[in-house]
Amino acid sequence: MKYVVMSALVAFLAAPVTAQEIVFGAGYTKYGNISASDAPVIELEYHHKPFHDTRHWDVSWGGVVSGTADEDYFLGVGLVGTYDFDSPWFAEVSVMPGLYSEGSILTDLGDALEFRSLLGVGYAFRNGSAVSLAIVHKSNASLGDVNPGVNTILLRYHKRF
Repeated sequence: MKYVVMSALVAFLAAPVTAQEIVFGAGYTKYGNISASDAPVIELEYHHKPFHDTRHWDVSWGGVVSGTADEDYFLGVGLVGTYDFDSPWFAEVSVMPGLYSEGSILTDLGDALEFRSLLGVGYAFRNGSAVSLAIVHKSNASLGDVNPGVNTILLRYHKRF
């Protein structure tokens, strides 16, 4: 799984970028399994040009690659919604199902298929970049034998192209 995640990261970085967004996040995880050690996490997200655009809402496809210091990896693809508050402030939601690979038995989330949901709030700068704070939850939606889940808080940097 580690090689799949690294290949996806290279593909993200090699893709042509127009009217799109790259998001880098760093934060900390809190596992549902109390025996698991919590760990730092980094994420790289890609948001495609919106396919639905209203006065306040943009909806686009997105992808994410994440990894923890404990060698847990996630690769997901799904929908990203951004709400513009008619100011520099915005809110973001996303749902991305994907593949999860645990680094140890203690960080096993119960299934290889996990669902990542995100809720964030951010501030956009005039130069096309933004910062946000987001809460992420990964869960197998009770599809696996166990479903401890993991929560993450991220500080994120957005670069729009």
